Amino acid sequence: MIRVELPYHLRNLARVEREVQLHVDGPVTQQSILDALEAAYPMLRGTIRDHTTKQRRPFLRFFACAQDLSHEPPDAPLPDPVVRGEEPFSVVGAMAGG
Repeated sequence: MIRVELPYHLRNLARVEREVQLHVDGPVTQQSILDALEAAYPMLRGTIRDHTTKQRRPFLRFFACAQDLSHEPPDAPLPDPVVRGEEPFSVVGAMAGG
């Protein structure tokens, strides 16, 4: 099972705890995790990535194993600890302002 940590506003929308567990078929990538997340929690469709382009929304970042994966290709394999369920894939709300 893949562990996914969500920021407060997405947890609140999906009515889940801080972390959800998902079954991902095939290679574990950002895209496959987000596909599984949106299938399990349809109310999150369009909140993390654009409906049409599937591009990451502004002000959201992806982290795993203390690495910022936000600019990695969405179909790149994720680190082994994420695949084994030892480390979570984190969706983090970026901070902005001045």
